[in-house]
Parts: sequence; C-alpha cells; structure tokens
Amino acid sequence: MKKTIINIKSIKMKKVVLLMAITAMIASCSQPDKKAQLESLKAEHEKLTKQIETLEAEIKKDMGDSAEVKLNLVEVLTVTPEIFSTYIDVQGKVDADENVALSSEMPGTVTKINVKVGDEVSKGQVLAETDSRAIQQSISDLQTNMDLVNQLYEKQKNLWEQKIGTEVQFLQAKTNKESLEKKMATLQEQLRMSKIISPIDGTVDAVDIKVGNAIAPGIPAIRVINFANLKVKAELAESYAGRVKKNDIAKIYFPDLNDSVESKVNYASRAINPMSRTFTAEVLLDNKKEYHPNMVTRLKINDYVSTQPVVVIPVRVIQNSTTGERYVYVVKDDKAVKSVIKTGREYNGKVEVKEGLAAGDLLVTLGFENVNEGDKVVYNK
Repeated sequence: MKKTIINIKSIKMKKVVLLMAITAMIASCSQPDKKAQLESLKAEHEKLTKQIETLEAEIKKDMGDSAEVKLNLVEVLTVTPEIFSTYIDVQGKVDADENVALSSEMPGTVTKINVKVGDEVSKGQVLAETDSRAIQQSISDLQTNMDLVNQLYEKQKNLWEQKIGTEVQFLQAKTNKESLEKKMATLQEQLRMSKIISPIDGTVDAVDIKVGNAIAPGIPAIRVINFANLKVKAELAESYAGRVKKNDIAKIYFPDLNDSVESKVNYASRAINPMSRTFTAEVLLDNKKEYHPNMVTRLKINDYVSTQPVVVIPVRVIQNSTTGERYVYVVKDDKAVKSVIKTGREYNGKVEVKEGLAAGDLLVTLGFENVNEGDKVVYNK
C-alpha cells in the first residue's frame, strides 16, 4: 500500500513536470524549430500517459478486494397479500322522494294558516285556507233546493211504485235530484280546492304565505318533506355505466357534518343523459340522523373487491422501461434485483399486482431510483 501511495505522488510530479515543459515551450514559441519542439512534447505526453495507465493498473491490482464498493441506502417493504377494493368517487346530494311544494289550486286570499315550520303533518291534513265565503253560500243555497227536490223525488217514487202517476213525472223528479247532486259535488270540489292540503305524511319545512296574501296556482305556499325517505343522488360519467349495479356497497361522507354512513346502491339508471353523458345512481339513507335535502355529500361506490388476498403495492414505486415493461426492485441477498410485474386494478395510489411479486418479497420503496440491477444495498432489517 505504501508503494501505491509513492506511485501516485510520482504520477502527480510527472504531471507537474509535463505542465512546466508545455509552459516553457509556449513561452519560447518565438524561437526557431517549433516543429521539432512540438514533436518532442507529443512524445513526452505519450510516454507520461502510458506510465499513468500502468500505475493505475498496478494500484487496482494491489488493492484487490479492498477497493471501495458503492452501497445504496434504501427502504424496503415486506410484501403481504390483502383484500383489495376499488371505489368510484363522485359528488352527490341528499334528496327526498317525498318533497312537495304546495300551492293553492285556485286563486284567492289567504284567510287561515293552520301550521308553522317544524310541525308534523299527516296526509289529507288542511294546512291553509283561502276565502271561500261565496262557495259556502252557494252550497248552502243549493242544499236548501236539494232538500226540497229529494222530498219530491221520494214522494214521486212511492207513487210510481203504487202505479200512481205517470212515468214522465217520476223521471223528471229523478233527473232534478241527480242534477242538483252533481252541482253540489262541483261546489264541494271548489271548496276543497280553496284549501291547501298535505298529500303526504311529513314535516312542514317552509311556510311562504301570510294571512291576507293573494295566492294563485303555481305559486309555492307551503313545503312539506318526508324525512323518513331520504336518499343520495349522484350523476356518474357513462364510462362507469357497466361498473355500478344495484346493491353495490356505497360509503356516504357528509363534509359539513363530519359524519359518514354505509349503505347500498338502490338504483342505477340504464339511460344515459344525451346532454351531460351521465347516468343517475341513488343510495338510500336511514332516518336515524338529521340529514337535510340538497346537502352536499361525497359518495364512494365499491365497484371491485378481489376474491382472495392479492399483492398490493404503492404506484409510485413502479418504473417503466423503454420497451414499455413495468418493473420494481426487490432485495435478494442484499442486492437490488429488477422484477417485471403485471398489474391489475388501481385505486388511491395503490395497484394490484397479478404477476412478478410474491408474499414475503422485500420491495424497495425508497431509494429505488438510485439503484441498478445487482447493486449492493443497505436497509433496516
């Protein structure tokens, strides 16, 4: 080893001598016979080069196995098979099957409001009323006429059954009775239309009218929602049409409530919207918590679950060769070994590996970009 050090010093001294000789020759380039001087320098340079190569070879031979070996520090992960699931992430909103905005069926002035926001109501309950005095007066007058016509009809009917009187008299009495009954039914329907009646069981969510307001058909007056039948609706791209099916597991996240719930897909539309190129999926909600219609949600629909544990690795550790192969590095006998893999489903930064890795393999997860096939590596064992 001492000889080696002396030889290295000798090489350095000769390089210095060569440099000084070249400098001297340049300084004296004004002197004659420049070609001869150039040839002399070239010969000297060639001689020194050969000596340097010889000494380098001797140094390498003398050091042998004690030469420095490059070691790469890496981190590894022991491959452990697991059940792999993928999800479709979309934004949805809470909707209600029974969410109705009620209005009067005929123009009028509000005379009475029977409910307030938050009240529980039942189907058929009268929520508000409009001015119906004219209709009620007409019903009262018509009822008086009907009482008389009914009496005449009953008497004429009894006479006819006893073969007294003519058939024309009986039919006329019957016709009068039926005509008034139809008029009464019409007035009763108009009276019903003057009231706002709940068509469902639910909760009053909004009251947008006051006593004395003029209302008309089509103008929202009272909103009633059945919170027992809430669901989440989402629009999905048509590329997912073959991957979402009824009864698929779905996870619903409520960012505003910091809450989540698991349910199942209740319905997946088979028709694609021609404008947005999307289809609708619905997931039912339970009524255990206070969810609100139109609340924004994050919906994760489970579209794939491996039938058995599979190898799953981070996507970031995969490299691509110039031939298009995907590969990773594993550690075997403290050396980096390239392993070509075939992948399957990918989700959330992880990918399913179908070929190329096995349980127990030491996968290089950090430092893989600095190693080559066969490099010595160091890792925490």
